[in-house]
Amino acid sequence: MQRARSLLFSLIFYPATLLFVTAGLTAGLASKPAMLRVIHGWARLHHWLAEHLLGIRTEVEGAVPPGPYLIAAKHQSMFETIEMLLIARIPIIVLKRELADLPLFGRITRRYGVIPVDRETGARALREMLAEAKAAAATGRPVIIYPEGTRVAPGTSPPLRAGFAGLYRALGLPVVPVALDSGRLFGRGLNKRAGTVHFRIGEVIPPGLKRDEIEARVHAAINALEGSAP
Repeated sequence: MQRARSLLFSLIFYPATLLFVTAGLTAGLASKPAMLRVIHGWARLHHWLAEHLLGIRTEVEGAVPPGPYLIAAKHQSMFETIEMLLIARIPIIVLKRELADLPLFGRITRRYGVIPVDRETGARALREMLAEAKAAAATGRPVIIYPEGTRVAPGTSPPLRAGFAGLYRALGLPVVPVALDSGRLFGRGLNKRAGTVHFRIGEVIPPGLKRDEIEARVHAAINALEGSAP
């Protein structure tokens, strides 16, 4: 039954995504706020389908403060990449360049506000990310980064990628760490099951810390739910 629900979720959500992308690009011709409303409508649809079709509820402990922050979040599934649009309120997102280069979807992500990163080009990719991040932070919107670099399996806590420390130093912003456990429920393909995804928004970490200290504090905070009981 759960696989059937997962299939129905996919059959509704992905075609709807194409419609929302088209609507968002059209709305963007009128104004950016109109485009943002469409994108957040898409995120709310995803939330509703996850809850009512998959039985996946969301529980958020704490809140992201308003204003410019660097949000460092755990990454276990696609679920949080969409849910964080609602939790963080119009964030700019650090994401892999392949997604930003997709036809239509890539175009709307760039108009929404993203910082594309090419993982294969090393120092050059880091310089490009920092330049775009400084421009993004100047808008006053929060910036989200998944500092472990890619989605990881539940129960694992790899070291942070070097790009996080560089971004933290360059932006000079406080950090809001976010722990989550979506990977237990929201797997790839039809591997999804009912339950509650927990988001734990940690204590704000000030700017200006040394690299070892900021990495240790962020790593501990975003992995705070690892090993917790489901």
